[in-house]
Amino acid sequence: MSMRKIVAATLVVGVALASTAVRAEDFVVGLSWNAMDNQLPVKWQEYLLSEAKAQGEAAGINFKWVINVADADPARQAANIEDLINQGVNLIIARAEDDAAIGASIRAADQAGIPFITFDRPSSTAKPTAHVGGDSYDQGKTTAEAFVELLKANGVKGECIELQGSLTDVNAMNRSKAWHEVTDASGVVKTLVSVPTEWNPELFRSGTVNALRANPQANCMFLGSDFALPAVQSALEGAGKWAPRGEANHVWIATQDVFPEAVAAIQSKYIDLGTTYDAYAHSKEAIRVAIRVAKGEGVDCPDNICLAKGRLATQENIGTLENLWSRAE
Repeated sequence: MSMRKIVAATLVVGVALASTAVRAEDFVVGLSWNAMDNQLPVKWQEYLLSEAKAQGEAAGINFKWVINVADADPARQAANIEDLINQGVNLIIARAEDDAAIGASIRAADQAGIPFITFDRPSSTAKPTAHVGGDSYDQGKTTAEAFVELLKANGVKGECIELQGSLTDVNAMNRSKAWHEVTDASGVVKTLVSVPTEWNPELFRSGTVNALRANPQANCMFLGSDFALPAVQSALEGAGKWAPRGEANHVWIATQDVFPEAVAAIQSKYIDLGTTYDAYAHSKEAIRVAIRVAKGEGVDCPDNICLAKGRLATQENIGTLENLWSRAE
């Protein structure tokens, strides 16, 4: 099914549910997507609905959903959330297009007495009922620790290029911080250069090219995210350094997120390991929190920030990790 058809079907579901009479035991959740422009939010939604059914039945809660998509427009998302408030949903879950603009919607929901969960992207201007997202510090730490052990086991002294994300993105900085805390003291991995990319694929490519020219001895890399892997691959191919593990010119690569491109590269042994940005774990945690909200209970997370950990993906386990959204089944 095309992404356009998926979005259309989603909107139809939302409209249909909004017009359904709500029984006393129903708990209606308004789900506001900033965009549905790749497979990650599609899988998030799939997992949210399936977990709501499974966890909801166990908790005696019948989840109903009203779903809308803002097509990457903060003003449209604000209007969509206003519609959810006017419909009187019991809870709003929103992935913000703009972390500052979403604050106005959080305040509007609070004034209407509707709890609000930010999902994946926290608000920078208002405190919601809870935030559910990924534990990006643990993501970097898990990867770095496993990478150090892998290089040690193979007798490799790592001289690495780090491709950071945006320096204004807390997730990017958490991953970089964890990487350095583990590797700088390891005696196994030395980071030769850290290259900010602003999450721009072209900067992933040019940053790799320039770093390799300045550091031709580099034999490993840490990617702040692998969504731009094709750009990194292009740069490594140009330098004659894109090779699977076992070949002399292999560059050892540790990564973050494990997007579809990275799954294929791990399977074919070009990437050595990474930690998932785990759509299933995020969705499972969001529904756990939603159930506690429905029951009038505290969300049971420090400062109401609920972070789901990723899972280490390796060449050995990439085919068997359950509910890995980015792997074609």
